[in-house]
Amino acid sequence: MAQTQQIGQNRRIGQSDRAERIDRIDRIEIGQELGEFQAVDPVVDRMRALRSAWHPTDGVAVFNRVYLTVTEEIGHAIEAGGFADRRAAATLDVRFAERYLAAVDSLATGRPAPACWRPLFHSRRHPGVRPLQFALAGINAHIGHDLALAVVDACRILECAPADLEDEFDRVGDILVLLEERIREELMPGPDLLEIADPLTHLLGCWSLDRARDGAWLAARSLWQLRGLPELAEEFTERLDRSVGLVGRMLLTPLTRP
Repeated sequence: MAQTQQIGQNRRIGQSDRAERIDRIDRIEIGQELGEFQAVDPVVDRMRALRSAWHPTDGVAVFNRVYLTVTEEIGHAIEAGGFADRRAAATLDVRFAERYLAAVDSLATGRPAPACWRPLFHSRRHPGVRPLQFALAGINAHIGHDLALAVVDACRILECAPADLEDEFDRVGDILVLLEERIREELMPGPDLLEIADPLTHLLGCWSLDRARDGAWLAARSLWQLRGLPELAEEFTERLDRSVGLVGRMLLTPLTRP
């Protein structure tokens, strides 16, 4: 029996067909490498496949390009020794990415996606929404909701408490902040287009990555404290999901006429 299971597992690990990577995320494949920085490679491959499959103007594709850059940057930082604990950093990063990829899989298979992701999925082809809005809406969903759950996931795998992952959490957050600055530089209209009266100026002022990151850390610690109370933990998670989704709808308010 053990030999049969191993053969099946090896077959799964050996699969490299791009279409299958788009259809689903293989948790066994990712889990095999936890503890080494190479653990990040499967999720990077998956996001690269999605980038090739989606049209560049697709709103989810805009976020995917942004997030791919983040994940590649974190992978390079892990490899270069930018994290004191490579295993903890890789575990957190992979579980974080899995949350986004699971939402994409839900959409592809017709299952309901988390509420935080629905605004982006529903508005992904709206001609009145600007690329910067798509990128920030995805970051909002991923940090506001997914990051907190990823911290709890990583703690369970590593058998530690959130406080033990605080350094890794902060380092990932620092990279996200730098990336947000790059996103705004690349996707923000030029000064001749973005005037004080432009609605995008006011919309961007309503959301902060730093506040979202602080909220994610607080939510992760709260969920960890509630781990022995599954009903309360589930209710907390659902409320977090819905509240982040509300912010996402605000960020995706159409600002130009189709």
